Amino acid sequence: MKFFIFLITVLFFSCADGNNQSTNVTPVAVKPPGEQELVNDFIKYPDSAIVLEKLMQYYSDGANYDKAIAVLNKVIERDSTNPRLWDIKSTLYVQKEDTLNAEKSLEKAIAIYPDPQYIIALGALYAQTKNAMALDMADALLIGDKAHAEKEGYFIKGLYYSFSNQKEKAIPFFDKCIAAQYTFMDAYLEKAIALYDLKKYNESVAVLERAVTIQNSFDRGYYYLGKNYEKLNRKEDAADAYRTALLYDPEYAEAKDALGRLQ
Repeated sequence: MKFFIFLITVLFFSCADGNNQSTNVTPVAVKPPGEQELVNDFIKYPDSAIVLEKLMQYYSDGANYDKAIAVLNKVIERDSTNPRLWDIKSTLYVQKEDTLNAEKSLEKAIAIYPDPQYIIALGALYAQTKNAMALDMADALLIGDKAHAEKEGYFIKGLYYSFSNQKEKAIPFFDKCIAAQYTFMDAYLEKAIALYDLKKYNESVAVLERAVTIQNSFDRGYYYLGKNYEKLNRKEDAADAYRTALLYDPEYAEAKDALGRLQ
């Protein structure tokens, strides 16, 4: 409870993203740096955030999470009060599928600097692990109006109830997300999954059809449309939905498997 009160008390604006400016400069193909080059840069510029993040990204792309975390730990030894470092560490643990350490890292980040984005990320992790602290995080976002995170607060509540197998209770919160921002695709998807789990396949289809109309490249929407169509014994429609998912993401493994099964 003290942690919750602390979050509400100190919640404030997160940094706004700057507008991207287009240029007419033609990009030049450059060979990406290798590990040794990135390590050398890091040794030469140990305090450079850009160099560090490039090295972290390199390891992350290669699924070398332990290497990335080992390097990051050395940086944290020198600068343990930098919340961004703990946030990066949490992301690496998420990619490693180590939720417990991901949560601990975000808790450290929030204790240093309670940026709403850190609170959103931690709330989502709590929700997926059925930790009731997710509801406190969501309330902190909803009460702290300066966070500008209404839809995220409702989404975290929906996730918590959905992962806690309270699907009927989850759906109204996803509806509130969509009311707050009708282009919030994750809310459509989670609502559709909740309806699917409740065996309300036609209702789930209606949600997903609206979603892919709003964003016609929504690959996950097409995949779950396929799953619903299969339950409704609409095999051809299911196959078409899986093909469309693969059109937008050719590496979508679940869609490949589902289409192969139907064929």
